Amino acid sequence: MLPPKTFSLSCIVLVLIGLAASLPAQQPPYDVFPSADPPYYRVRYDASSEAGELVYGVNYTIWIPPGVKTLRGVIVHQHGCGEGSCKSGLTGAYDLHWQALAKKHDCALLSPSYEQPDKANCQLWCDPRNGSDAAFRKALVDLGKKSGHSELPKVPWALWGHSGGGHWAGGMVLLHPERVAAAWLRSGVPALKAAENKPTPYSIPDGSLKVPVMCNLGTKEGVTVKDGRFAGVWPGVETFFTEMRAKGALTCVSADPLTAHECGNQRYFAIPWLDACLAERLPSVVGDPLNDMPQDDVWLAAVNGTVAVPAAKFAGDRHQAVWLANHAMAQAWMQYVKDTAVSDNTPPPAPTRLKVNGNELTWEADADLESGLAGFVIERDGKFLANVPEQAKNPFGRPIFQNLQYSDTPTQPLVPMQFTDTTAEPGKQHAYRVIAVNTVGLKSQPTGESATGNPAK
Repeated sequence: MLPPKTFSLSCIVLVLIGLAASLPAQQPPYDVFPSADPPYYRVRYDASSEAGELVYGVNYTIWIPPGVKTLRGVIVHQHGCGEGSCKSGLTGAYDLHWQALAKKHDCALLSPSYEQPDKANCQLWCDPRNGSDAAFRKALVDLGKKSGHSELPKVPWALWGHSGGGHWAGGMVLLHPERVAAAWLRSGVPALKAAENKPTPYSIPDGSLKVPVMCNLGTKEGVTVKDGRFAGVWPGVETFFTEMRAKGALTCVSADPLTAHECGNQRYFAIPWLDACLAERLPSVVGDPLNDMPQDDVWLAAVNGTVAVPAAKFAGDRHQAVWLANHAMAQAWMQYVKDTAVSDNTPPPAPTRLKVNGNELTWEADADLESGLAGFVIERDGKFLANVPEQAKNPFGRPIFQNLQYSDTPTQPLVPMQFTDTTAEPGKQHAYRVIAVNTVGLKSQPTGESATGNPAK
């Protein structure tokens, strides 16, 4: 038996341990993420042991375009399975390129990060029927309260998902078709047929037939490369596409000729594609039903082909053809499936709010909707001074200012828009300008006014 003093200390230790275990605890690698100061907001839910609820903790981070009075929708950027991909979701809402899409349509940009342990069962979150559907809808309510946008739980969704995120986004189309404006499924689709050790298949509700859905994958995921870790992606996509199109669904397939499971350059097709869908489907009055996609300029193409034609000129079975909303999207599709080099002839927006403090420059910039943001050119006294970054990076596609992780999200720490002029002559005034450069090399106009720096001696 312990002496009274030892017993008391032991009790205190046990109580403290119990309290620590009961407090919300984020474990590595899910405990490091950017701050969520306005216009960013975040909620987190602990793992639940209740039947039917989400068994993993989850963060939801949302970006609200500054100045927007009433949101018209929410764009969801959903990561894939595995600890690395789940961790990458922590920065999804901070992606400048996806923010440009959200800003254009007065939409919020939301990125979940499910705290799936290494090698744990991904189906426990990527199948929305296992609690992630309910958690997502709860997050919209709570984030609406935190951000002052009570309309957030009611607005339509545009869904993007990678791998397990594609399963999740496709599942949400089939569960809530009346809420989904469009969905892009990269390297993953929900099950429509029963299979051993696979989730219960979904049924296809009539409402889902009106939702534009792009099934996007790498050609090395079973299209041209028939073996390897990801060879089963194409058979799943093929089944989903065949079943949906047979019922007249607005379903598309686009095979990236350069990649396997990594996202590659898909954002340069995905973002303009979602842009076109949102322009047609979002109602002008918040709360009204989604608009139907127009059918007067539809183009069709053979699955895994490279040529699209107007629907009236398509010679094959229309109900097994890739559906493309219009001529512009057909042109982009043909460029993408050839070499992913979707064209862009418009320069990016000019940077704004250039400030010079001594020899430190800071500025702000929106990404180019079509081609994103590769970097900036700094000019001093009318002459080239530097590139920021000196060398843009991205191991999975075009070099980009924020760099990208495997699930198409910015790396940490987030890259700031700043530059230090280490070659400025002390005591001498200099005039600076900043020019944005998109990922196809087009340059913006310079910052509206040259900023003058007067470095200290």
